[in-house]
Amino acid sequence: MRIPTRLEPLVEDGLIDEVILQLMSGKEATVFVVRCGEEMRCAKVYKEVDKRSFRQSADYREGRKVRNSRQARAMEKGSRYGRKAREESWQSTEVDALYRLAAAGVCVPKPFNFLEGVLLMELVTGDDGNPAPRLNDVEFTAEQARAHHHTLMMQVVRMLCAGVVHGDLSAYNVLVGSAGPVVIDLPQAVDAAGNSHAGSMLERDVANVTTYLGRFAPELLTTAYGKEIWALYEQGDLHPEVELSGRFERTEKAVDLGSVVREIDDARAQDAMRRLRMQKTH
Repeated sequence: MRIPTRLEPLVEDGLIDEVILQLMSGKEATVFVVRCGEEMRCAKVYKEVDKRSFRQSADYREGRKVRNSRQARAMEKGSRYGRKAREESWQSTEVDALYRLAAAGVCVPKPFNFLEGVLLMELVTGDDGNPAPRLNDVEFTAEQARAHHHTLMMQVVRMLCAGVVHGDLSAYNVLVGSAGPVVIDLPQAVDAAGNSHAGSMLERDVANVTTYLGRFAPELLTTAYGKEIWALYEQGDLHPEVELSGRFERTEKAVDLGSVVREIDDARAQDAMRRLRMQKTH
C-alpha cells in the first residue's frame, strides 16, 4: 500500500521496509502492520490532538512528571508550546509504560522504537498467525472465560506491583494472542502512588473486564477482585504471585466516641488558654 506521510520518516531511517495494511483506526491512533526486515510489526501513529476524540482528563494527568517548571507552567496555561508538551507527554507515557511493564513480566506488546509520534512495536498474533482479535470480538466457553479472567487479574496485579494502573482497561484494550491475553493501549496509564484516582481507576478497569467475561461465566459478576487487589496494595501485601480470592470484606472499627469527645474538649481548653494569654499580653 501507499506509505502514509507519518510513516515516511521511519521508512527513510530504515526502521520500516514496507507498509502492509492499516489494521485499525481508533480514537487516539491509527495502527498499521509493517514489515521490518524479516519481521512483521505494528506501527501505532498517534493522531494529532485536534484530530482525535479522546480528551486528556485532568484525572489522568495528576502525578505525571514533566521535564521542567517552564514546561509545567505552559501545560497549565494551555499555550501552543504547552499543548505540544502535553501531547508529547501523553504519547511518551505509553512508551514508558510498555518498557516498564514488559520488564515486569506483564503481557504487553514489546516496544522497539518511538519516532516522530509513531510507536513501533510487536505485532500480536492469534493461533492462525493473523493479527490477534480483541477480547470484545471473541466468544468464549465458561471455562475459557474463567481462565482469561484469572490471567487478566494477575496482569493487573503485576502492573500494580510495577506501580502502574492502566486507567482505560476493557475488552477493547485486550488482544487474544496465541499465548493468551495481551494488554494494549496505555497512553492514559497512571502512577499508582502519585495519582489520587488510581484506586477507583483500577476498580473500574477490573469491573470492565469482569463485566464482559461475566457474560460467559456469570459467577464472575459476583466477585470483588478490584477492591481486593487495591486493598492488598495499600496494605503492602501485594506481590506478583499473590493468590486472590475475589472476595473483599471491609473492616470498619467502631468509633471510640469517648476519645473523640476528649480530644475535642482538650482542643477547646488549649484554645481558651491561648486566648487568655493573648488578652494578658495586650
